[in-house]
Amino acid sequence: MRKLLIHLGYNERTKGSHHIYFKEGIEEIINLQPMDNKAKAYLVKQVRELIAKYKLEP
Repeated sequence: MRKLLIHLGYNERTKGSHHIYFKEGIEEIINLQPMDNKAKAYLVKQVRELIAKYKLEP
């Protein structure tokens, strides 16, 4: 998921184990917390909704 967000133009800021993604023009931020290389289901849903809402394309 991290690679996808970077590919979509998000900027990454790391604070401890948290990876925070933000993009100019988009109010919502995404806070990823690594868990055995698997994304939590609610984070996948959140990212999918943002992609649809803002019609993001690589």
